[in-house]
Amino acid sequence: MTDQSSDRPSARQRFVAPLVGLAPGFLVCATVAFAAQFLSDHYGAPAMLMALLLGIAFHFLAEEGPSAAGVAFTSRSVLRFGVALLGARISAELVMDLGADTIALIVSAVAATILFGLLAARLLGRGWRLALLTGGSVAICGASAAMAIAAVLPRNHLSERNLIFTIIGVTALSTVAMIVYPLLTAAFAMDDRAAGIFIGATIHDVAQVVGAGFSISETAGETATLVKLMRVTLLAPLVLLLSLSLRSLATEPTGKKPPLVPGFVVGFVVLAGLNSLSLVPEALAALLVDLSRWALLFGIAAVGMKTSLRSIKDVGAAAIVLIVAETFFIALFVAGGLHLVG
Repeated sequence: MTDQSSDRPSARQRFVAPLVGLAPGFLVCATVAFAAQFLSDHYGAPAMLMALLLGIAFHFLAEEGPSAAGVAFTSRSVLRFGVALLGARISAELVMDLGADTIALIVSAVAATILFGLLAARLLGRGWRLALLTGGSVAICGASAAMAIAAVLPRNHLSERNLIFTIIGVTALSTVAMIVYPLLTAAFAMDDRAAGIFIGATIHDVAQVVGAGFSISETAGETATLVKLMRVTLLAPLVLLLSLSLRSLATEPTGKKPPLVPGFVVGFVVLAGLNSLSLVPEALAALLVDLSRWALLFGIAAVGMKTSLRSIKDVGAAAIVLIVAETFFIALFVAGGLHLVG
């Protein structure tokens, strides 16, 4: 009698072998991420931008060879894992502390900026994918939003180029805003709370929001951080809405339709819900937030490796005009809203 169990793959073949195949690419991404963090810690450069630029320099590793599979895995799965863990930053109490007027202003600014991006992209002759990517990243939380939105947009041959451009664009504009916006709040005689709301609602990346807010005062810094986290809470609803709306256009590499609700969105919502119920200890929440930052850093290093400089050069001036216009729009919208509500 034949032993049929000998025909079944062993545990090593099913689990260990695939991990060994992914290890070289993953370790390369980790090395780039650690190098980027070192540059950020010692020279003040944005870690995300450094990971992206260093990753581009190693583009050849993602094309073929032993690292290609691990780089692809990191650019997709590890990145989505990082986005899911962002939910550990969010709680219902945090959102309610802002007050109804501020919440309404933030939600309106996010929605209006995305709609403005779609309209401006059409006028500039650019596609709706780039409009949603840039508009969502400007409206919500910079590079993190860009990566989350890119994960649910239907893919084409320009997807990675557009993502790289968006991340570079929002990071550069955030850095400029971190310097300029505190000067503007002083020029317009905003009090500390209004200045914090303006900075938290308009600067793209969290790190630059914190830097700009606390450069004004403790109150402005705390308010800016709170408002920024409110914007981050809108990431999950936006990604879910896009996923449901665009599902008919999207396919997985296997040819199947993607899941109705992306797993990383479910993870984000579950973590935010548990945190809202005070079921996540502070020490664990801090650990998850730190893990999220590293996962996103690994992911963006991998995205950089998968993109060539030649493709970024081809993005065109219209795309630059688009992301700058969206940045100006959200700043003017929030400033106008603050003026109206006093």
